[in-house]
Amino acid sequence: MIIDTREVQDINSFSRFESLQEVYGTVWILVPILILVVGITIGVLVIVWLEREISAGIQQRIGPEYAGPLGILQALADGTKLLFKENLLPSRGDIGLFSLGPSMAVISILLSYSVIPFSYRLVLADLNVGVFLWIAIASIAPIGLLMSGYGSNNKYSFLGGLRATAQSISYEIPLTLCVLSISLRAIRSNSLSTVDIVEAQSKYGFWGWNFWRQPIGFIVLLISSLAECERLPFDLPEAEEELVAGYQTEYSGIKFGLFYVTSYFNLLVSSLFVTILYLGGWNLSIPCIDFPQLVEINEAGAVFRTTIALFITLAKTFFFLFISITTRWTLPRLRMDQLLNLGWKFLLPISLGNLLLTTSSQLLSLE
Repeated sequence: MIIDTREVQDINSFSRFESLQEVYGTVWILVPILILVVGITIGVLVIVWLEREISAGIQQRIGPEYAGPLGILQALADGTKLLFKENLLPSRGDIGLFSLGPSMAVISILLSYSVIPFSYRLVLADLNVGVFLWIAIASIAPIGLLMSGYGSNNKYSFLGGLRATAQSISYEIPLTLCVLSISLRAIRSNSLSTVDIVEAQSKYGFWGWNFWRQPIGFIVLLISSLAECERLPFDLPEAEEELVAGYQTEYSGIKFGLFYVTSYFNLLVSSLFVTILYLGGWNLSIPCIDFPQLVEINEAGAVFRTTIALFITLAKTFFFLFISITTRWTLPRLRMDQLLNLGWKFLLPISLGNLLLTTSSQLLSLE
C-alpha cells in the first residue's frame, strides 16, 4: 500500500488550521468579557475615589491627596495592600464555606453586568429575559453572605450573615415588583430585553422616560437598591464604625477586599439598572432629534455614536452614584426593626399597589 506523503501533509496542515481557528474563536469570545471586567474594575476605582472626595467635601476636610495626582491612586494602593496582607483562616471554622462565600458574592454580581446595555450594540448578552436574569442572579449573593457568616464559626459573624440575608430578602421583593411593573409596560413588544426597554423610552426623548410613568416605582427601586447594596442608612449587617463587622469579622487580606469590592460592584450595577429602566439608558434626552442621524452612517460614525451613547449612560449612572454617596454621609443609620418595618410594612404594599395600578392601566389600554 502506497501512501502519498503530500496528502498526509495537507491533512496535518488542515487539522492545525482548524485547531488554530478554534483557539482564535475561544480567545475572541473571552476578549469582550475581559474588556467588561477591566472596565468595571476601573469604574469601581473611580467610584471609591469620588466617594472619598465627596465625603471630604461634605465633612469639610481634606480627602486623599498623596497617592497619585489628586489622590486618584489611593484606591489602587489600598487594593494592593490588601492583596499582600496575610490571609487568616478560622481554626475551627468551615474553610470551604469560608473561602467560597466571598467568591459567590463577587461572581453573582459580575454576572449581572452581562445583560447591561451601555449602548445599542454595546452589550455582552442581549437576552429576551435580561431584566429577570438580573433579579435571579442578584438573589444568589445573599447565599454567599450567609455561607461566610456560618463558615466563620463566630456567633457575631453568623448573626451578621443572618441580618444580611434578612435585609436582602426584605428589599428584593419590592425591587422585583417595581421591575415587574416596568416589564408590564414593555410586554407589548413581546420582549423583556434591557435593550428593548431602553428603545421603548426613546420615542419622546426626555418625556418618554419610565420615570414619568412610574414615579412611585422609581423611588421604591432607588431605596431598595440602596438597601441591597447595604449602604447607609442600611449598613446594619456590617456597620462601618463598629469593631464587629458582621459576616466580615473573621476575614482579612484579599477575601476582605472581595467583600469591599462587591459592595461597589453592586452599587454600580444598581445605578446602571436605574438608568436603563427609568432614565432612557443611552438615549439623548432631547425630543424630536434622532441621535443616530446626527452623524454619517459609516464605521467612524458608528464608533462616535457608541462613544457618545456610552458617555450618556455613564453620566446618568454617576448622577445616581452621587445621590447614593451623599445619602451615606447625610442620613443616620436605622435600627434593625426600623429597617425591616420599612421594607415589609411600607415599600412592599406601595410597590404592590403600583403593580396593580400598572396592570389596571394596561388592561384598560388593551380594551
